[in-house]
Amino acid sequence: MINLGRKLSLAFSAGSIGALANSLAVWLFGLLGITAAFGVTIAPVLTSAWLYPRIVWGGMWGALLLLPVIKKSPALRGLVLSIAPTLVTLFVVYPAKGKGMMGLELGTLTPLFPLFFNALWGAAAGAWYGWVGERNEA
Repeated sequence: MINLGRKLSLAFSAGSIGALANSLAVWLFGLLGITAAFGVTIAPVLTSAWLYPRIVWGGMWGALLLLPVIKKSPALRGLVLSIAPTLVTLFVVYPAKGKGMMGLELGTLTPLFPLFFNALWGAAAGAWYGWVGERNEA
């Protein structure tokens, strides 16, 4: 039972680290006008009210890292598993927030950005999960 608790704790913290990387990238792309250059209106303001729920949700998505897929490369596992939050963003979150299916009301190329940003989440979360998990097993 303690082992499960450790794994869940590590998965949550890894997901949160990934969410921080994702969120800072989203904010920076908006700040630098990168999303706007592609005709996409994603440019959040970096506030605790915007950041906090993203980190918590990222931590919860980190539970995916416990799935027994691509065990040899945690970063690759995270990258592959990042498709799940991407699909939820495109087909649940955006429509629920009135941004249209796949967020297309934010711009035609909008679907590419959650794919990219969530891939960043997955790679960072997986890398953290692997690095800290391996260090604790030694």
